[in-house]
Amino acid sequence: MGIKNSLIDLKKKKCDDIPNEEPERMVTAKLFPDALEIINKWFDEGHIITFFTSRTEAHREITEEWLNRHQFRYHALLMNKPRGGNYHWIDNHIVNATRYMGKFTELVDAKSTIQVFKD
Repeated sequence: MGIKNSLIDLKKKKCDDIPNEEPERMVTAKLFPDALEIINKWFDEGHIITFFTSRTEAHREITEEWLNRHQFRYHALLMNKPRGGNYHWIDNHIVNATRYMGKFTELVDAKSTIQVFKD
């Protein structure tokens, strides 16, 4: 399938759920080892890893410090993701979305219904 360009949300995917209003708690957030193992494996395989978060730029340093302390390997960190859970990505490239359901594992192929633009 070639190189994947993965955008991975920070919240509850790699560590404890820290409310955006309490970013100082990120320093003590518990790491989910399965996330570290899989994400670093993807990085080592040559895939592009970009983390994104709805935390603001004011919280970039503490967020990068946590990622680096736990030895996550990544290419970029995007801040200021719009808050809310009903995301709809429109792009001129094919977009594969994977909903996180509580554990990082290898990805497998599955069929799903998606919305497309009417001809």
